Amino acid sequence: MVWVWILGATALVLALFATMLSVTLARQIGKRDPSALPRGWRTFLRIAPVAATPATGVTLDTDNRAQIAFIVNPTKDGTAELRERAMRACAIRYLPEPMWIYTTEEDPGTGQARDAIEAGADVVVAVGGDGTVRAVAEALAGEDVAMGIIPLGTGNLFARNLDLPLADTGALLRIVIEGSVSRVDVGWLDIERAFPASREGSTHLFLVMAGAGIDAEMVAGADPILKKRLGWMAYFFAAVEHLGDKRIKATVTVDEGLPLEAEMRTVLMANAGRLPGGLQLIPDASVTDGELDIATLDARGGLVGWTELFGSVVAQGAGIKQTELLRTWRTSRIDHRRGQSVTIDMDSPQRVQVDGESLGRASRVKGRIQAGGLLIKVPAGITP
Repeated sequence: MVWVWILGATALVLALFATMLSVTLARQIGKRDPSALPRGWRTFLRIAPVAATPATGVTLDTDNRAQIAFIVNPTKDGTAELRERAMRACAIRYLPEPMWIYTTEEDPGTGQARDAIEAGADVVVAVGGDGTVRAVAEALAGEDVAMGIIPLGTGNLFARNLDLPLADTGALLRIVIEGSVSRVDVGWLDIERAFPASREGSTHLFLVMAGAGIDAEMVAGADPILKKRLGWMAYFFAAVEHLGDKRIKATVTVDEGLPLEAEMRTVLMANAGRLPGGLQLIPDASVTDGELDIATLDARGGLVGWTELFGSVVAQGAGIKQTELLRTWRTSRIDHRRGQSVTIDMDSPQRVQVDGESLGRASRVKGRIQAGGLLIKVPAGITP
């Protein structure tokens, strides 16, 4: 049977390589001539031009004396240079000197953001990875203070879903200072039955996705050294180690509707649906629709099922969805539901994560959406 596993692993690697190559080529073609690609691919790659319409819900304050506060993770490279550029950018626009506040191990940004609000900040900018962004957002949710983002992390999931220019610091600073302001949704995860019980009753904000199952195992198992060297690809290697894990049994209840009981590899609740590498795991998820998108993913039959599941994720991102007839003969499936709240009861404790942060194990969690709960700085004229 060893040769079967070798053959399967080889097929999986070739499939991944072929997919990444095709996506890269399509993206380059689309940047030069979007009309050269089918509509589904343009949607999947998000290269179609976005109409420059005013952001809905909130208008940018015309007061050019706005006070900006930067909440900075000091462990990230490039923060010293960024501070000089931020000071200069504010000075040439005759803005007040920006606040520059560092996070700590004890407080990754929530307390600092609240202090900045109390000190009169009109815009609070999270400088760091997904953890810093989530911590700052927790302080700003429900407030009338806008949040900016300068991503310096590995995944930068929320920034990717907002289509922020990750590699262009100058453009990011312009968005923070001159960009439009839009309202976006935020998700909240309540842990009701935790193991150990220290996290029981705790509540956690998420901006992109929360979930239980192999996605949380992947987050918990990612090697920190590989993350620094390989970026988000480190999560792929962590996931491979759990391909042989048992499927979880869970009951999913959306908006107090009929419970759905099934076996699955993972269950996700999404505010946004894009992953690193351009993968649209949940294509219909939107940060402005006031709903959570719930997805259960399952794979059977070893590497054959996992390869098929990966192909389904790529296909649905391009607008090709499974039909009920085809599902009967498949070794994998993806089921979608939508609502404003979801309760997940698992037969045994499973790892849980929010936006790439492991929260330990739990057997019951609840997710809910706070529609329009966060003001966010985006490129001028663009609606998320």
